[in-house]
Amino acid sequence: MTHLCVCFPVRNRLREIVGASTNWRDHKQMMAERASLCSLLASCQEDLPVRSMKDSYVEVHLPLGTQPLLREKYLTFHNTVRYLLICYSHTRNKALQRSPLSIVTALVDKIDMRKNIIYPDCDIKFTGHVTWVGKTSIEAKIHMSQFHDGDYTPVLDATFVMVARDPENKRAAYVNPLKPEGQEEEKFFQEGEVNKKRRVELSTASLLKVAPTDEERKLIHSIFLNTLDSKTVSFRSRVLPPNSVWMEDAKVKGLEICHPQERNIFNRIFGGFLMRKAYELGWANACSYGGCRPNLVAVDDILFQKPVEIGSLLLLSSQVCYTEGKYIQVRVHTEVLDPLTRQHNTTNVFHFTFTSPEEVPAIVPKTYGESMLYLDGKRHFDLTMGPTHCRGDYYVVAGIHPMRNLMGNS
Repeated sequence: MTHLCVCFPVRNRLREIVGASTNWRDHKQMMAERASLCSLLASCQEDLPVRSMKDSYVEVHLPLGTQPLLREKYLTFHNTVRYLLICYSHTRNKALQRSPLSIVTALVDKIDMRKNIIYPDCDIKFTGHVTWVGKTSIEAKIHMSQFHDGDYTPVLDATFVMVARDPENKRAAYVNPLKPEGQEEEKFFQEGEVNKKRRVELSTASLLKVAPTDEERKLIHSIFLNTLDSKTVSFRSRVLPPNSVWMEDAKVKGLEICHPQERNIFNRIFGGFLMRKAYELGWANACSYGGCRPNLVAVDDILFQKPVEIGSLLLLSSQVCYTEGKYIQVRVHTEVLDPLTRQHNTTNVFHFTFTSPEEVPAIVPKTYGESMLYLDGKRHFDLTMGPTHCRGDYYVVAGIHPMRNLMGNS
């Protein structure tokens, strides 16, 4: 169980555990040193000691109320809260100076905004611990709360899936098994099992692999019929319905050059930086689409498909893909461009749900590909706004950016 103030150099703690270099130019030397740790890896999960959830519990305080000088720093994106420390707390062998594991983010399963009122002058507390493990993967939950009116109240919940790799990050490595203790921990663990099953089912039912359901096909056909010009008898003559926007007109694109200051301890571009850039582009698109400043409701199913190297050209493309009432579903696709080969490789796909103060125009797909984006957006929206969510209004009271205060630079 670890209790820290955010002022504590958590990044340095991670560097000590991993043995990472402080200078990005020393990365090759660091990787050569880490290669010698391969002999410390477990040959099977049964060789590792069982851990409990309290072994990985981390609590971090951001004293914005009691230390005003921090406010200027944390009103921007600079933050040192790192959920990676939770996973290393679960797997660390205290007898070893350095961990032989390279733990990287595989998936951001969910970020739910419990309360979008975030004050710039009230203390913030982050808590988190491992809730489920597989053979080589770890699920960790993070909770953010803020002290206001004499008590801490929940602000957001997040679920991350991390994977363990060998010291050189070339192959999977085993992690310590987890044994729940008590009814509450057992509930967390069972939720982790359900989450894993859900992810498998969603992957199997992906529209990139199988056809839409009968209900989805009927929906797309209904939208298509609603765009036909009644004055002609032609499949090509399309008319935009009232208070609607063609999907092709709801895009915003961006480009980032990935500099060394945005690197993680493994000298790759930090996933939080990618998430922040994707969020800002998605927010700008939702803002332009709705004609107002939208509020974030949830982030869903962010898969880290490929690491981003220092110096990469990162292309970001945001698309409003589904709308319902005051809600705007935005998909952001990121890819790296190799300027020498001109090859594009997808690194991430982000799904953001925003809400607007007023009802927004309906988004209308025109092509089959856009129709699949529409259905995919609807699936993510329905999953996000399920029975556990209230489709009410969310409000952000100025101050600290919710996404920025969850992400660090680990």
